[in-house]
Amino acid sequence: MKLIEKRVVLHFPGFEPLDGIAHRARYERSARQSAAVWGYAVETGAPEAGSDPLSFVVTAGERGADKAAPVGADSAAAGEGTGSRGWQTKSRIQMVDHDRLVSRLRGSNTLSQIMAGFRSCAEVMLEGGMRGYFRHAWRFGLFFLFPFLLTALAIVLTAQIAIVPYGLGFSPWHMLWSGALALCFFIFAFLPFSEHFHTLHLFADWAMAVALGRMNRADFNDWLEDRAAAVRKALDEEADEYVISSHSMGSSVAAHVIGILLEREPEIFKGKRVVFATLGSAILQCALMSSATLLRARVGLIARCPEISWLDVQCLTDSINFYKVPVVAVSGHADAPQAKMILIRVKQMLTREHYRKIRKDQLRVHRQYVLGPDLQAPFDFTLLTSGPMPASVFADPDEKRMPG
Repeated sequence: MKLIEKRVVLHFPGFEPLDGIAHRARYERSARQSAAVWGYAVETGAPEAGSDPLSFVVTAGERGADKAAPVGADSAAAGEGTGSRGWQTKSRIQMVDHDRLVSRLRGSNTLSQIMAGFRSCAEVMLEGGMRGYFRHAWRFGLFFLFPFLLTALAIVLTAQIAIVPYGLGFSPWHMLWSGALALCFFIFAFLPFSEHFHTLHLFADWAMAVALGRMNRADFNDWLEDRAAAVRKALDEEADEYVISSHSMGSSVAAHVIGILLEREPEIFKGKRVVFATLGSAILQCALMSSATLLRARVGLIARCPEISWLDVQCLTDSINFYKVPVVAVSGHADAPQAKMILIRVKQMLTREHYRKIRKDQLRVHRQYVLGPDLQAPFDFTLLTSGPMPASVFADPDEKRMPG
């Protein structure tokens, strides 16, 4: 198997309050972990000045090999594990983050965020999204309901505290102090408690899901057009392989961006080796809403593009993904080539102690797709995006992850 010498990576992160710099720092930490576990050398370069999206180069190579060797030197021999200079792979990674949109959704006051969240909840329900979640992945349905039920319960308790004097037959004037007490409960007790579950952040996540499904917000649509132009420029760079990776909500963003490019240039990927890797994908979070016709159509364009190999990485213990659900078929394209499901286990990637520490934190488990491993495992994000083997090796559990 010919090793990869040069790779271009377009990564669409999930819905987190992190900009490109923060995502690059996370990638660097994860790459160091991966290199220590698998026994190779890695160097994460500094961000390229003025790059948008943020761009940096990751150089991976055989530990102890001649660092002065040119990229790809003796690569055929390295593929057999006998190259005297070892292998070396350079990957240019571009972080197509959507922190600008996250900041916009989280920028209003608390009351506005709560109202917007419940409005999004109602819109998802009315458009059949919740029905689809429970039909295809009931745990995702519970994930959808949890922050809204928690906040609704807090609102009911707040109201109960406020009307205690009325219930006890006291003068309505007593509701002045009970109302103040109720407000203090909500602001100083519930809101800090709810942050343990990232409640308001999840409210914003659902507002974005509705926006990506309906495509009815000009600011979101303009941003997607801008990202499509940036990605189009990145694809002009020559490389052995192009990896378009996405995590969680980033998969819906990636589907829109790549779909826009395919709508305009159906032959854009001709002659290129392209892998579309969706990690803990939330495409169906948006695509199951009745209004998401454009997103579903773009899923079909990606699935039918002959140059794109789609790997859908899913995890049993991650409740925030659609485990064993065929995303292309459920999006209305049963006749199209289906994404190759890659089923992973987080407990295989981490030590027993580490896994025990995080397993009850579902958002932390959900992030593990893009974090560094403790152990050699069938899936490794750094090797997928910066390793020497083609990304397509992850489609086969029996394939080697490293040359040798």
